[in-house]
Amino acid sequence: MTTKFDLLVVGGGILGTFHAYHALKKNLKVAILERNAVPQGATVRNFGQVVPSGMDLKWQNFGRESLEIYNELHTQADLTIRKNGSIYIASNDEELQLIEELYEINRNNDYESVLLSKNDCIKKFDGLRSDYCKGGLFFPQELSVDSADMIVKLHKLLQEKMGLQIFYNTTISETHEDNQKCIATATDGTEFTASKIIICGGHEFKTLYPNVFNESDLEVSKLQMLQTKPQGIYSLQGNILTGLSIRRYEAFGECPSFQKIKSLENPNSFEKRYGVHILFKQALDGSIILGDSHEYADAKNADDLGYDLNMEIDEFMIHEARKIIDLPTYEIQRRWFGVYSQCKTKDIFEHSPSPNVHIVTGIGGKGMTGSGGFSKFNIEKIYA
Repeated sequence: MTTKFDLLVVGGGILGTFHAYHALKKNLKVAILERNAVPQGATVRNFGQVVPSGMDLKWQNFGRESLEIYNELHTQADLTIRKNGSIYIASNDEELQLIEELYEINRNNDYESVLLSKNDCIKKFDGLRSDYCKGGLFFPQELSVDSADMIVKLHKLLQEKMGLQIFYNTTISETHEDNQKCIATATDGTEFTASKIIICGGHEFKTLYPNVFNESDLEVSKLQMLQTKPQGIYSLQGNILTGLSIRRYEAFGECPSFQKIKSLENPNSFEKRYGVHILFKQALDGSIILGDSHEYADAKNADDLGYDLNMEIDEFMIHEARKIIDLPTYEIQRRWFGVYSQCKTKDIFEHSPSPNVHIVTGIGGKGMTGSGGFSKFNIEKIYA
């Protein structure tokens, strides 16, 4: 069996799917080759926050384009998208200074944000503790999505409306280029051919190109997250990011006071050791997703991070979350971890083993926010 396409995308997560989408917009015949029945990686194990506000200027621009793309697609199908904004809650004068500085940066970049007083925040977000909140910076354009549902619905939309073909449960064991024809061979012997191949399979491209993988500077991050039981009639609108997020996210690194404030922190604190910052997002069933943490290892040593959950991290996150928002219940119904790959020296990993085979991965925590805009740029570059 031989199946011919203009483009094969190996990996059906958000980065691969948006590459497929932008290729389809060029009227190309596109197939996604996904090894699972539905994507199982970083795409479905994250918060589902589309937050350009947290990124440096380059990726903020990609993220802002992603917002437009999500909104456009959502007019065609219910992709679980809610345009309810994001807020950064400052807990002290240092964090207050940083959100004021970021407000000025965004005003110069023409990206809408609104400074909220302590009272504004407490009125807007039910249960927000007055002894924690000093003020907030709100981004009204930003989105929440339920990631696992969204990617399935996006696949279905692209299949029905744009002719995308998806081969689930298809594990690719080899890709190569022969006389300007690219071939992807599945473990059952099926050959897929195309003019170009893009590989977006996280750090697991090691099975296809082990030497490239071993020589890369990819690392993986393991993130722990929790989900409460549904909160009844309680409503928490938008993406809630807190003081530790302000001290962590790249966007704040561009603020004039950031380095000085960073230098005063204790690098040996629990939250620094495990990369904890506290986020809240309400899911469609009324539950609250909490997190998260970051433990790192070189991608080739990813197994060193283990498959278990560190309960000390979970307990710390719940303890800190209780200081920020009084929820009706902090009873936990689900715990999990996600793993994403990123580069140590670049903002994304790109390598072409041959002229028409492209590995694009290591987008880090920017995937849900940045993939839409970046993939559009990258498809234009690949097909220039």
